[in-house]
Amino acid sequence: MIKSMTGFGRCEVSENDRKFTVEMKAVNHRYLDANIKMPKKLNFFEAAIRSLLKDYIQRGKVDTFITYEDYTENNVSIKYNRDIAAEYLRYLQQMAEEFSLDDDIRVSALSRYPEVFTMEEQNIDEEGIWKTLEKALKGAAESFVESRIREGEHLKNDLVDKLDTMLEKVAFIEERSPRIVAEYRQKLEDKVRELLADTKVDENRLLTEVTIFADKACVDEEIVRLKSHIETTRSTLLAGGTMGRKLDFIAQEMNREANTILSKANDLEISNCAIELKTEIEKVREQIQNVE
Repeated sequence: MIKSMTGFGRCEVSENDRKFTVEMKAVNHRYLDANIKMPKKLNFFEAAIRSLLKDYIQRGKVDTFITYEDYTENNVSIKYNRDIAAEYLRYLQQMAEEFSLDDDIRVSALSRYPEVFTMEEQNIDEEGIWKTLEKALKGAAESFVESRIREGEHLKNDLVDKLDTMLEKVAFIEERSPRIVAEYRQKLEDKVRELLADTKVDENRLLTEVTIFADKACVDEEIVRLKSHIETTRSTLLAGGTMGRKLDFIAQEMNREANTILSKANDLEISNCAIELKTEIEKVREQIQNVE
């Protein structure tokens, strides 16, 4: 099986008065680029999260969104920061003296200043939190991989169809190539006879010209390599696994061979077929960009 680099996964897990929701989505990328968005209190799990994601994903730009709800009671406490409150009070009194203002400071007003009162989470159960978070992450990752596999199957079928079309183009060029040499010889011979009228045609000179043309127009090696590349791509697709980079390299090689055929073509039909072949190769290469 092959996997697409686009995919989506979601999982929600509630345990021990905690609820985690994990969503994952991805698009194509040359390497694994994992972007994780989560509450700050979960930051110390980032390394473990990235390590887990690598077990499921090899390539792609992956965005992971984690939401966390904690319903446990008495897990936070209020902390009174006396030193900060005293500092605020000192400056407020100083302002009152310097600007001749009424000193109307009240406890209710002072308590609203930043950091006078803070909330502190008590006895963080890191092991319990990770146990639930890990379940949510694995569930989302498995769902994500399944969606990639489904999309990958569609990609494979489409690529195989395109490879079949490419083989048809190559077969046409292979069948047509020997005929253009014979046609060239006939045209050359007719032209020479027309120019020389009754003079006898020099068969050796004619054979030399035809041989030079045949050598320049010969695309046998390019056809052999193209067939090999197409079959290698097909077998790689059927074998499955992570293959995107390998297939991209093969597609570049196929395009190089098609360019050579087009540059050697001295025949309109072969030229048109080579252009169509290049178009199909480009379509294949575009699709390959989405393969993991």
